[in-house]
Amino acid sequence: MKPLAPGTVIFHRYRGYGVITAVNLMTGWISARFGSEGRTLDLNLSCDQVQHADGEPIHFRVAPPDRMPHGRLMAMMRSLHEAGYQRLYLYSWPKPSGLHWRWHLFTGKRHWYRRSWREGWYGSGAEYNLNPVLGWGDSPGDSVSELSSALARFDPQGLAQALGRDEDHARWFSEVCDALLPNYAYSLGLEGSDGAMPEALPVIPLRANVPVYSGPSLPWPPGWASLWSGSRRQGLRLIDPVRY
Repeated sequence: MKPLAPGTVIFHRYRGYGVITAVNLMTGWISARFGSEGRTLDLNLSCDQVQHADGEPIHFRVAPPDRMPHGRLMAMMRSLHEAGYQRLYLYSWPKPSGLHWRWHLFTGKRHWYRRSWREGWYGSGAEYNLNPVLGWGDSPGDSVSELSSALARFDPQGLAQALGRDEDHARWFSEVCDALLPNYAYSLGLEGSDGAMPEALPVIPLRANVPVYSGPSLPWPPGWASLWSGSRRQGLRLIDPVRY
């Protein structure tokens, strides 16, 4: 996919060649100036037959974009689990504002509290809204296999630590993906629960205008209940505060 930004030369069926002056990839609207015209023209990428200068069509998905990358991460993780990288885990929890959800991939031992941190393996929906990439050299709209390959090139040593078996978690994760994707993701944050662990796994929508999740109640990850009760007895914080 070619970049689309102010300064990109485009071709319009009826106006000829022009230059983009402003672009909003969240809505699909752009402003462009054609020829010697002093005023810009607003165009919608989904219906106004706009092409790149070399004639390649510009396709824009009409459906609302994901507000966070969690769905793409879950699909990639399930693929890697099937390939034998079962010691790869996704931790998801809301920011204090409640407007965005953070994500953190970690490998090795399945310890939700003392997770291993590697640069580039965590992020937030707030950044994803402005630039829908994960920072691994990937591109917006990459397929599951393309995302996996980008991660392997970005940090092969880190991904190698995920190679191994964790069948309990892989089975749980596959069942959660079957129930939630492509419209929902899960959250492991317990903010707002008044210290009580909810009976079912919290579910969050991935985009606007998605109805409230009405599927079956989903269990927490294997071993989560004992981890929560143990941390409460010892007076530990289950959710370690990370700011970035």
